[in-house]
Amino acid sequence: MSNSNPSKISGSKLKAHIDALEKQPLDITPDASSRHLHNGIDTPFPPADLHGSYTNNRPLPTEGIEQRHAWIVGGGIAGLSAAFFLIRDGHMPAGNITFLEEQSIEGGSLDGAGNAEEGYIVRGGREMEMTYQNFWDVFSEIPALELPPPFTVLDEYRIVNDADKNWSKARLLEKQGQIKDFSTMNLTKRQQLEVIKLLLARKEDLDDVTVEQWFSEGFLDTNFYTFWRTMFAFQNWHSVLEMKLYMHRFLHLMDGLNDMTSLVFPKYNQYDSFVRPLMSWLKDQGVKIEYDTVVENLGMETQEGGSRTVTTIQCHGSNGGKAITVGPRDLVFVTTGSMTEDTAYGDDDTVPQLKDKGQAGVGSGWQLWKNLAEKSDIFGKPEKFCGDVPRSTWESVTLTCKPSPLMDKLKELSVNDPYSGFTATGGIITFTDSSWLMSFTCNRQPHFPDQPDDVIVLWTYALLMDKPGDYVKKPMPACNGKEVLTEMCYHLGLIDQVDAIVAATKTRIALMPYITAQFMPRAKGDRPEVVPEGCTNLACMGQFVETHNDVVFTLESSVRTARIGVYSLLGLKKQVPDIYPGQYDVRRLLRATRTLNSDDAFIGEGVLRRLLGGTYFENVLPLGADETPDDLHHHGRLDHQLQAIRSLIGDNHTLDDVKSRLQELRDKLRGRR
Repeated sequence: MSNSNPSKISGSKLKAHIDALEKQPLDITPDASSRHLHNGIDTPFPPADLHGSYTNNRPLPTEGIEQRHAWIVGGGIAGLSAAFFLIRDGHMPAGNITFLEEQSIEGGSLDGAGNAEEGYIVRGGREMEMTYQNFWDVFSEIPALELPPPFTVLDEYRIVNDADKNWSKARLLEKQGQIKDFSTMNLTKRQQLEVIKLLLARKEDLDDVTVEQWFSEGFLDTNFYTFWRTMFAFQNWHSVLEMKLYMHRFLHLMDGLNDMTSLVFPKYNQYDSFVRPLMSWLKDQGVKIEYDTVVENLGMETQEGGSRTVTTIQCHGSNGGKAITVGPRDLVFVTTGSMTEDTAYGDDDTVPQLKDKGQAGVGSGWQLWKNLAEKSDIFGKPEKFCGDVPRSTWESVTLTCKPSPLMDKLKELSVNDPYSGFTATGGIITFTDSSWLMSFTCNRQPHFPDQPDDVIVLWTYALLMDKPGDYVKKPMPACNGKEVLTEMCYHLGLIDQVDAIVAATKTRIALMPYITAQFMPRAKGDRPEVVPEGCTNLACMGQFVETHNDVVFTLESSVRTARIGVYSLLGLKKQVPDIYPGQYDVRRLLRATRTLNSDDAFIGEGVLRRLLGGTYFENVLPLGADETPDDLHHHGRLDHQLQAIRSLIGDNHTLDDVKSRLQELRDKLRGRR
């Protein structure tokens, strides 16, 4: 893919423009939230958040790229993506790229393993959506897992999700298996105002503020917050700044938050769907990978003026320790921190045991970051994220199920027969009265390519690790797999059939001490920049680095940080677009406002309907669940809202004057006067 010929490029008839482009200053990571959108002679590059084909240009190779080498610490999705962008956009020969991976398999947190006899295991799953610009850019070029060339992973993904819309008919359960109303967000006007105030707040004013410090106690009991915290794994003590970023990032999905219609899911687990095809492509290109290699530290030289250059990579593997020499023009990419490091495992009869404090956090993820942070404040403060394990821990359990009463109950709660290969639960189902705040899901089956036809793989997790269960009177981390399954059966109303269910089910536990470390309260400077200030050949990637507006705990953010690192270190003349601009789309804003208001008309909607109903722009107006476009032409909504306001402020003829003037404006806009 990187067979560009620099001599042919430099001798091209575009040389004058190529030379001019080289001198053109470029912000590789433009911030849409700090810019006023306009066109002018000062805007040679696209808007900060432009997405689409115009941004799919290939940048030119930089001088001497054939002689440069890259060392990538960590074989997770960030590292794999860095290699992809080095090859495709950086034009680096694939043979010049080497991975240093701590485990014996690539993928990092994107795992998927096991078999039907001993039980499958996935530590987590991926709730995907359509606007992951950087992620889908990668997988629009990676060969498909099951379709022949020239089809790609994205092509397969589209076929599956276009043919099989995701949705949930049982998002919330209570009272041992009864479906709870989840049709609305259940927010009062005051609680809606709390959400709006958070959207309006400046990011710099939210340093180290938690969710529970920002919102009222009643807000934390609403459907909205239950959807939110269980879908994204937020805790009350987590960063409200991150919650704000999530709201902006996914505002366009607000009306699909309750029934999961905003999501798209892979056919298989995260490893087989994404890691396997991407790693296969990278190996075909010629990248190298050293497994079972723990990187402990980076040797650096500090030059005059404060610039820093990595000179050695200190690591150890199965053959002992070694120091890898890094040339001044070579590149180093490091995944700082780890959500899944030190995972403790259990099974049917085994309780997972976390490492003690002296043994914990010594892998490539956390210890390497701590060692970098000791060198300079530019590398952030890892202890802010990994220093409070009880507040960053939760547990998941993968269930490998043969036919049993559990499968019969699953069919009742699924939108399609789970054995059909189509959407089943459509995402997680949450037990709202669970003291563990337990949720479970059944994705499309089979979840593994080699899964037998009579086997269903479920996944369950809980957020509250310190509370005893409602049937099994122990905290979840103190339970073995059979006990977790028993607690789940209790909340499904199946406790009288639990013996038959346990006999037909294999459980595999994953207790993860840092799984929500990225959500911990933070302030500016706690996370390093992708390319820390002064670093000439080092980029940090993953879930614990700064971006302008993107969120953590997504595949997109890992890929974004990798791309920023590649473009920045190579000096490529190409931007990494800011997040999808759905928050600036008036249609999405109005739809989200109505959704937050339990799908009732919001204050001011009547005015908008009076002005826009029956015009070209009426399609920007949201419709209620039982409304048709014809309802936009009726003026009762405005009269109703004016009456509601009048009842609050007493008789005030000014309102009638406003109504009359709005009618005049509406008529004028339509050419009636």
